[in-house]
Amino acid sequence: MMDWTDRHCRYFLRLLSPSAELYTEMVTAAAIHHGDAARLLRFDPSEHPVVVQLGGSEPELMTRAAVRAAEEGYDEININVGCPSDRVQSGQFGACLMAEPERVAACCRAMSAAVDVPVTVKSRIGIDDQDSYEFLCRFVETVADAGCRKFIVHARIALLEGLSPKENRSVPPLDYERVYRLKADYSELDVHINGGFCDVDSVESALEHVDGVMIGREAYQNPYFLAELEERFNPGFVAPERRAIVAKMLPYIEAELANGEALKRMTRHMLGLFAGQPGARAWRRYLSEQAHKSGATADIVAGALNAMQQVAA
Repeated sequence: MMDWTDRHCRYFLRLLSPSAELYTEMVTAAAIHHGDAARLLRFDPSEHPVVVQLGGSEPELMTRAAVRAAEEGYDEININVGCPSDRVQSGQFGACLMAEPERVAACCRAMSAAVDVPVTVKSRIGIDDQDSYEFLCRFVETVADAGCRKFIVHARIALLEGLSPKENRSVPPLDYERVYRLKADYSELDVHINGGFCDVDSVESALEHVDGVMIGREAYQNPYFLAELEERFNPGFVAPERRAIVAKMLPYIEAELANGEALKRMTRHMLGLFAGQPGARAWRRYLSEQAHKSGATADIVAGALNAMQQVAA
């Protein structure tokens, strides 16, 4: 979810789902250590529960990043062992680390000893030709022995050579049964599944086998899906109208604009709010064409609503 689930996106998604656990885009430990950590780790208090996802493979550097994230108030620290991009591989972290479970375990052990919040791991079910249940079990057992109790497993292997990151999100076939088997065999662990969930019924079915379901692209491209999930699993919650969500975003947008943020940095996350609704294309087009202009104000959002209404009328 690089360049997707930034702080503006998470603020917006929280309006749709009060209880979902929100994850940051992956932040490298090196960037936190050498860069502007306050900016990279900034989040709004409304985002809780919020998890920072760290990329790295050096226990000392990862521990420093974990300590800083915990000081900033994150509820959980997640180690990314699932990203298949070339850039991530060149930094010796992401999915390629599944081949080095001892290194992941060393990071987890050092980080857990230094912070009071949970340290968790997100992985694939395998990589390249190491595509077996036994390989996944060896990875999980090694990391669990270092103290990790929660694993989020993308139910696809990662092909580190020959496929782009985009293709790695859709070309390797999904194998939910392997993740379900992992939970059955390691019932003491908290096992969550990720990959391909696009409707409420499929999420409910998965929850019969695992402890949680992570939603990625669908939550971004069709964010109202989160409100539908909240309504199904949170008794008493009534999914808000989409226009009500826009109204709640406006004070945030205006405050961020006053602090010098560009409108497009916020509205780009809202493009899919009306997915499947009459006038959705007009909403997306208006925001896409107008929000990037110099000096764009929150009035652009109202203009997008009007454009949508005119088409739908």
